Amino acid sequence: MSTPPELSHLADGGAPKMVDVADKPETARLARAEAFLRVLPATLTAIRTQRGPKGDVLSVARLAALQAPKRTPDLVPLCHPLRLGGVEVEVELVEPDRVRVHATVRAIERTGVEMEALTAVLVGALTVYDMVKAIDRGASIEGARVLEKVGGKSGAWRSDQAT
Repeated sequence: MSTPPELSHLADGGAPKMVDVADKPETARLARAEAFLRVLPATLTAIRTQRGPKGDVLSVARLAALQAPKRTPDLVPLCHPLRLGGVEVEVELVEPDRVRVHATVRAIERTGVEMEALTAVLVGALTVYDMVKAIDRGASIEGARVLEKVGGKSGAWRSDQAT
């Protein structure tokens, strides 16, 4: 049995700490992530036809997902504030019963942007939930994951199931 790797956000004794990245070189960073909201097929129809109780679900979710990465260090205590270079978001309907939120985040930084990409897709999915909860309380967020990361000492990584 192999020894598990040490967690970088734990100091000696187990106290939480922010990783020191001050001496790391700035490199081009990229992360792609996705999340899904599973809904009733009738809810997907309501989203497509903009007949939901709160209006254009896809546009509002896209805007929320574009804004969210900028707030990541406010939400996740040990994340560094980053100078994001760009955020791209797609929100699409996946027949018969899912909404997919996909984000790509870029920066020239000393640490990765995976958390920012995950924040984008999860806030986008939460926004869809908020906009359809009156007609589909059973909607559920699932499959949130990093699809790809590029940059830094560890180099590139891509999920073997990435789309």
